[in-house]
Amino acid sequence: MKKDLEQSLVVIIEDSLGKLGLEKGCAGDLYLDFPTDTRFGDLSTNIALRISKIVKKPPLSIARDLVGIIKESLKDSLVNDYIKEVSAEGAGFINFYLEHKYFYQQLKCLILKGEKSQALTVGKGERVLIEFVSANPTGPLSVAHARQAVVGDCLANILEFLGFKVKREYYLNDEGNQIDILAESVRLRIKELGGENIEFPENYYQGEYIYEIAKKVQGQKIKDEEVSDFAVEYILKTIKEDLKEFKVRFDYWFSQKQLGRSREIARTLDLLKKKGFLYEKDGALWFKSTDLGDDKDRVVIKSDGAYTYLAPDIAYHRGKYKRRFKWLINLWGPDHHGYIKRLKAAVQSLGHAGSTLSIIIVQLASIFKEGKPLEMSTRRGQYITLREVLDEVGSDAARFFFLMRKTSSHLDFDLDTAKKQTSENPVYYVQYAHARICSILRQSHIENFKKNADLSLLKEREEIALIKKTLQFSYILNICHKTQDPYMLTVYLQELAETFHRFYDLHKVLGEDDRLTKARLSLIEAARIIINSGLRLLGVSTPEKM
Repeated sequence: MKKDLEQSLVVIIEDSLGKLGLEKGCAGDLYLDFPTDTRFGDLSTNIALRISKIVKKPPLSIARDLVGIIKESLKDSLVNDYIKEVSAEGAGFINFYLEHKYFYQQLKCLILKGEKSQALTVGKGERVLIEFVSANPTGPLSVAHARQAVVGDCLANILEFLGFKVKREYYLNDEGNQIDILAESVRLRIKELGGENIEFPENYYQGEYIYEIAKKVQGQKIKDEEVSDFAVEYILKTIKEDLKEFKVRFDYWFSQKQLGRSREIARTLDLLKKKGFLYEKDGALWFKSTDLGDDKDRVVIKSDGAYTYLAPDIAYHRGKYKRRFKWLINLWGPDHHGYIKRLKAAVQSLGHAGSTLSIIIVQLASIFKEGKPLEMSTRRGQYITLREVLDEVGSDAARFFFLMRKTSSHLDFDLDTAKKQTSENPVYYVQYAHARICSILRQSHIENFKKNADLSLLKEREEIALIKKTLQFSYILNICHKTQDPYMLTVYLQELAETFHRFYDLHKVLGEDDRLTKARLSLIEAARIIINSGLRLLGVSTPEKM
């Protein structure tokens, strides 16, 4: 009924626009939002503000005209019984106030069918490949990689819940200049361990892990020409172990070295040459990326015959499409922002719409301890690793905290707060709500309350607020899908936990009135289902006792 109601209202609004002489889609997609302030209705649309320039009238005046038409249309609609009021308010919003019986029906559905009743089917089985982390195997994962890891993993979880067929991929840059520097760093440390006085170059890797690899090479008598592969395998093993403890999994580990050996790069460049996207200049081979929206053309083969970074990237993404993925999502660090246009151009040159590639820039995170930021420098090995954060606060807090800001915003991670077992710690606060509900349900000893509950007995302000907040789950997940950012789910779960705690502090669930007890047990069971589902999508545990 939820989807039917919203769809019916959208159709009525679209028909109302037509009666004003406007074409369907004149202001883009039409959708309904939940007002942030519940005093302004249960559903809302800003369509009047979006079309004011087209109509050349004030938004509030347009909204009032539309409301009059909408009310007339509702009289003959099947959803009319669920609409208490429609009004034009504020700057020109059209707000819908719903009858409580609508929420009772939705709550009953959630209780009986569980989280599936909230699932949207927007994905329709579309194949999606999310490539994330993809850190060079030259050292342990940093907090920057950790944030990318949890964003990518949670986004994959949410898209799977919404009906997409999602695969996760780590692009392994296991060859090139940085790998050569890694091997040389190990060789120099071996010499140093042998007693030589070494002047270590500033741009070499200087972390303690380089000494560990050097000792392993010595102990296992690894041949000099095998040092590079050994170092990469050693670091990759560490990366995989840390990601496993962080509850981040990958379906594929794609090797750049293997890509080079497969001749796919040469085949891809031959294809682009036949399509007229490559030309020679100054002894180099150039990609006509300006024809497809880039700032300037890009070199794919340098004058010395070596590939630039772009060449294997084009071949790599061509391979993704050949694997029948319809939507590619890449998560990158902020230092890759300038690379977006050229890769978008590359995708289009291969014959795919630019919209089939989404590139998400995940901003950096600063780690705070005792009120002070911890210093970081990747090359000197003075950076905070994912392993250190996990050892300090554990996987649950680490995952939740790394998601508590929009991916496009810098994040401050306070280790001290993440360790607190109080309401100051957001993840503890949400988990405690789940455990508290489980405790009440264990104490109730009432069977079949889900089927027999009379939900119309839930009339208190805090009860209605909890019902409404609980039923916003699918709406929040749709926002995460549209923005390609799981951040809003952490905000929602904190709000839901707060709404539950406020209800429970004011109203007794297990009382003398069995009918009211059953209704309230049903209410908190619905809240438990959603908190449980939300935490699982975030990869956070759902304790039943705390």
